[in-house]
Amino acid sequence: MHRLLAHSILLLALFASGCATRSITTREVDAAQQAWGEAIVAIGAAGAEGGDAESAARQAITDLYAYDLGPVLFKPTKAAERPFRPSFDEALSYFVGGAIDEDHGFALQPWSVVRFGDQRMFIDRDSAAAMGLYYFTDANSGVETPVEFTFGYRKDNRGRLRIFLHHSSLPYQPNP
Repeated sequence: MHRLLAHSILLLALFASGCATRSITTREVDAAQQAWGEAIVAIGAAGAEGGDAESAARQAITDLYAYDLGPVLFKPTKAAERPFRPSFDEALSYFVGGAIDEDHGFALQPWSVVRFGDQRMFIDRDSAAAMGLYYFTDANSGVETPVEFTFGYRKDNRGRLRIFLHHSSLPYQPNP
C-alpha cells in the first residue's frame, strides 16, 4: 500500500508539472523548425554585421539542441572528414568554424531565409521525428538550395522541444 501511495504521488507530481500528459504536437514541431531556421539566419546576420556570431551560435545550440539532456546524434550537411558531431563544441565548430579544420561556419554563409518544405512527421508521446526537405536561401545571391533532413525532438523539463537527432544531406546527384 505504501508503494502504491508513493507511485500515485509521483504520477500526480508529473501530471501537475505537465511531464506526464503533454504530448508533442505538430504545431510544436513546426515552431521548433521555425526557431531553428531563424537561429541559422541570425547567426549569419551577426557574422555579416560584425557582431558576435559565436555567441549567437552558442545560444542557439543551448536553446535548440539537447546536448545537456543526453546524447545528440548530429550529422551536418557539409561535413566529410568528421561527419558526426556528438558534442556541443563540435556542433559550434560546424556552425561558426573553429575547432575542426574542415569547418568554415555553415551558418555564416549568410542565409536570408531557411524554410521547411514537404515533410513527414512521426509523433510519439514524448518524442517526434520529422523528415523532408528544407531550403536555404543565400543572402547574397538569392539562390535557394534544397537539403534533405531528419530531425528528432524531445521535450526538456520546461516543455520545450529540443533536437536530439539532426541529419541533413544534399540530395543525391547521379552521374550523367
